[in-house]
Amino acid sequence: MKIQKASLFALYAVLELASDPERQLSTSDIADKYGISTHHLAKILRTLVRSKLVQAVRGAGGGYRFTGVTNRTTLLDVIELFETLESDFDTPHSSDQAGVAVIEELQSITREIDDLTKAVLDTITLETALNSSRSRAKVSVQGFRVTTEEKAFEVNNAG
Repeated sequence: MKIQKASLFALYAVLELASDPERQLSTSDIADKYGISTHHLAKILRTLVRSKLVQAVRGAGGGYRFTGVTNRTTLLDVIELFETLESDFDTPHSSDQAGVAVIEELQSITREIDDLTKAVLDTITLETALNSSRSRAKVSVQGFRVTTEEKAFEVNNAG
């Protein structure tokens, strides 16, 4: 399954804003961090404002702030603002009964995969995603420290 860019950019923005709901960020703050187009992100943020997940703050020092509920809003909630998550199954026309049966079976499997994907995305809240990303960042930082400490040990004990 491939998530469209708009959905992915929306997830970046929502998770970034939800990581500190008191903080306001500009479009360029978010776009620069994730290496995405500010123009495209501005359109996405307008949709997020209309959905009431994000608030636009006008004036000097303005920007965007998260206003949703992190432990209730799921990844699916955000994604469905931009796409339906339905697989595109290009159905051939077959006059052969066995061919029709295979086509129908593959369509059924594809629908089941879509349903399972939606079910999983509907169980992952923004809070869960943020906690996981914080844990991942902590492990990365700790791994870097160990590597740095190991190199310092090797340098000090060389020769």
